[in-house]
Amino acid sequence: MDRQQEFVLRTLEERDIRFVRLWFTDVLGFLKSVAVAPAELEGAFSEGIGFDGSAIEGYSRVYESDMVAKPDPATFQVLPWQTPSGDHYSARMFCDIAMPDGSPSWADPRHVLRRVLSKASEAGFTCYVHPEMEFFLLRDLPADGREPEPADIGGYFDQASHETATHFRRLAIEALEAMGISVEFSHHEAAPGQQEIDLRYADALTMADNVMTFRYVVKEVAITQGVRASFMPKPFTDQPGSAMHTHVSLFEGDRNAFYDAEDPYELSATGKAFVAGLLKHAREISAITNQWVNSYKRLIVGGEAPTAVCWGHANRSALVRVPMYSPGKASSRRVEIRSLDSACNPYLAYSVILAAGLKGVQEGYELPPAAEDDVWSLTDQERRAAGYAHLPQNLGEALAEMENSELLAEALGEHVFDFFLRNKQREWDGYRRSVTPYELRNLLPVL
Repeated sequence: MDRQQEFVLRTLEERDIRFVRLWFTDVLGFLKSVAVAPAELEGAFSEGIGFDGSAIEGYSRVYESDMVAKPDPATFQVLPWQTPSGDHYSARMFCDIAMPDGSPSWADPRHVLRRVLSKASEAGFTCYVHPEMEFFLLRDLPADGREPEPADIGGYFDQASHETATHFRRLAIEALEAMGISVEFSHHEAAPGQQEIDLRYADALTMADNVMTFRYVVKEVAITQGVRASFMPKPFTDQPGSAMHTHVSLFEGDRNAFYDAEDPYELSATGKAFVAGLLKHAREISAITNQWVNSYKRLIVGGEAPTAVCWGHANRSALVRVPMYSPGKASSRRVEIRSLDSACNPYLAYSVILAAGLKGVQEGYELPPAAEDDVWSLTDQERRAAGYAHLPQNLGEALAEMENSELLAEALGEHVFDFFLRNKQREWDGYRRSVTPYELRNLLPVL
């Protein structure tokens, strides 16, 4: 037994933890959990916990359903929920999913990301990410198709007192930091009820775990405040959607591989090639970074989200930008990808982003000129003249791009690639068949 496992077992005993929740995600990014008693954990470390993989979206077929969840002791954290006496009663660990023979499961999103990070490591790089998590606080979650009601009427950076969830962000941040997830800052976003909490940078695997924990903690804290939290990309027709703008940097040891003091914008040749990779493969990876039919209601002109494949420096209308918050500070040089939404599977999203950027570095992609104008204000003809391709405008278009992508087939592995395509094609077909309230409201009376 290694030291981390010993630490976990000792902590459970010292703090009288009654339940340990073992977490993992399915291919679509939904959190799964099995609770075990502390007495069973030593056996779980050595042998894992068996489960029926055929019951989990994308994991296995019925005739090969036996799978094993092996807890990762490095992810152990006591959950912040307390009993009335003030005691903590449960903890969590993320799991790696294995086959009965001990080999990693190709269906495990955590394994997908580990494989891509291993390729980055072979090239000498460590990948760090820092997401800006946006979401809505709502008074309820209507199940009948009605538009929800936001929990407040605040706007961007508003410091306002609201009737509901007045202490939500403070309580959410306290819960996150109690679990070792560092928060940089938080504020009210542009739309009524919309919040943003930015997580401090971490390596990509740790951050994917943190994103999954974040979504769970935020929803739980919201319930205690009498509201509900939603990471749906665009729940309101006339308000901006919720993004997960993600800042990425590659390090070679302690040196930021994206930094070059001699470049006018302090972006190294490696950084430029990485951005070029993101742009070249942007349309292919959209089905992963924006995986729901609703995701593409956010990626529209006028929606404050990127719609064209381009990059810029201080340009927030670009798909990728190079922030200039700290000129001359080598450690802070990074690139920001603005297409992701906060409902994606973070393991798969970070896998394809890193795969696309590394492809650019390895193949020496040339970075096109920066977009310094307001891309949102350009007509389609002006965009084409400038050489800007459109991001996919719906999930069907994104899936067509993904289907022909050798990059994604390699990054995701055959099993995840095929399942994701089939599952999302069913979602797209179901969406296309559905008659919407818009059609009934505008066409039924006149046709």
